[in-house]
Amino acid sequence: MENIKEIYLAGGCFWGVEKFFKMAPGVIETTVGYANGQTLDTNYQILKMTDHAETVHIKYDSSVISLDKLLTYYFSIIDPTSVDRQGLDVGRQYRTGIYYVDESDLNIIKLKVENEQTKYSKDIQVEIKPLKHYILAEDYHQDYLGKNPTGYCHIDLDSAKKIFYTK
Repeated sequence: MENIKEIYLAGGCFWGVEKFFKMAPGVIETTVGYANGQTLDTNYQILKMTDHAETVHIKYDSSVISLDKLLTYYFSIIDPTSVDRQGLDVGRQYRTGIYYVDESDLNIIKLKVENEQTKYSKDIQVEIKPLKHYILAEDYHQDYLGKNPTGYCHIDLDSAKKIFYTK
């Protein structure tokens, strides 16, 4: 249990982000929900009013995969310079964000973002904040693409295995 860590990643529509990370080596569990909004309660219908981000909660085994590597994967599936949109999804609920619960993760996150910034001429727009709260999304959103394989996804999931298993 001491190797089990967690991070919350917002990267646009949470369906594809969850499916992507479910395939990652060392990831133990994922759920989708709404993070860091203005209220302690929300649902899919009122996200625009409560300002929550669609977010994936990732539990991982740090003896198998590092936070740095998870963040490398994360940056491979988002446009970090985009504001309030990923793919065809537009709105504050689709913003990018890294929300941490372990204060010691902040240095790793900052170093990764600084390194990623060297790859872009525009500023990275990913929120980096401690997790204020996380509200589990409705059941039909959990493992949505597992239940609906032809559902919409802004991520190229076919290339995920190449990403995960290429050194």
